[in-house]
Amino acid sequence: MTSPFVHPQGICDSESVGDDTTIWAFSHVLAGAVIGRNVNINDHVFVENDVIVGDRVTVKSGVQLWDGIELHDDVFVGPNVTFTNDRFPRSKQYPDEFPRTIVEKRASIGGGAVILPGIRIGQNAMIGAGAIVTRDVPPFAIVVGNPARITGYADSTGKRMGAPSAAVATESVVPALRSSLVPLRKATDMRGSLVVAEFTDDLPFTPQRFFTVFDVPSRDVRGEHAHRQCEQFLVCLKGSVKAIVDDGLTREEFLLDSPSFGLYMPAMTWGTQYAYSPDAVLAVFASLPYDGTDYIRTYSEFQDAVVLAFVQN
Repeated sequence: MTSPFVHPQGICDSESVGDDTTIWAFSHVLAGAVIGRNVNINDHVFVENDVIVGDRVTVKSGVQLWDGIELHDDVFVGPNVTFTNDRFPRSKQYPDEFPRTIVEKRASIGGGAVILPGIRIGQNAMIGAGAIVTRDVPPFAIVVGNPARITGYADSTGKRMGAPSAAVATESVVPALRSSLVPLRKATDMRGSLVVAEFTDDLPFTPQRFFTVFDVPSRDVRGEHAHRQCEQFLVCLKGSVKAIVDDGLTREEFLLDSPSFGLYMPAMTWGTQYAYSPDAVLAVFASLPYDGTDYIRTYSEFQDAVVLAFVQN
């Protein structure tokens, strides 16, 4: 362990700076800021008082961290990223409290991106260079553009996930996951095609609830939750949709583009559906009636539940 290093031409007024942290030339850290261990604050960075920076964070040159900003462990902030903390700024007029902008662990923000106030950027998310982020970013999401839109998701290693088509899938079991792609019986003749499933024989459970999802704007995301007890079976009846399944350790993405296959999601699976085609119709069969208490709606809570289940077993 080594004490924090402050360049002779840098200013650090805070006494809450972790070991092995470096603060380079022409940067200024105010007294109230809390900076973790092994943080690299590059040249020309300003850090205001009500700022929390976790461990092993990198903040590149030309960044200002204003009151209300939190950067969790292992976050990367690219050069000239602009954080804002006032939705309606006026000179010499200040809100009673600044909204909190939170960047969760291992997220990365590309150079020149603009982050509006009160935004939460989920863990492992990737913000493209120059993106204008106007609303929360889900964990693992990759967003680009103005306004920023989701173009894909990262896997557990940080790489962009691919989406093999269910229509041409040759392996029914999703690698390393409890989820599975289940082929359904299809009959085709000159009158058209028919897909059939016997609930008690072909599905992993007997459904007690059914609903459809359609008319979803292509920029929007559905799912983004897990169930403690409920199992689900997804079939894209028309069009296409990308579906991600995550058991807390491994993530896999599939393109559901044929009613001939269904995606089975057992309980305690984090599910995300996005990139709906304009004509997409997604059918969802559930093993239990609706119960709001069965939902896990944040990824961090889901991770905690996975660890607890592992310990109990």
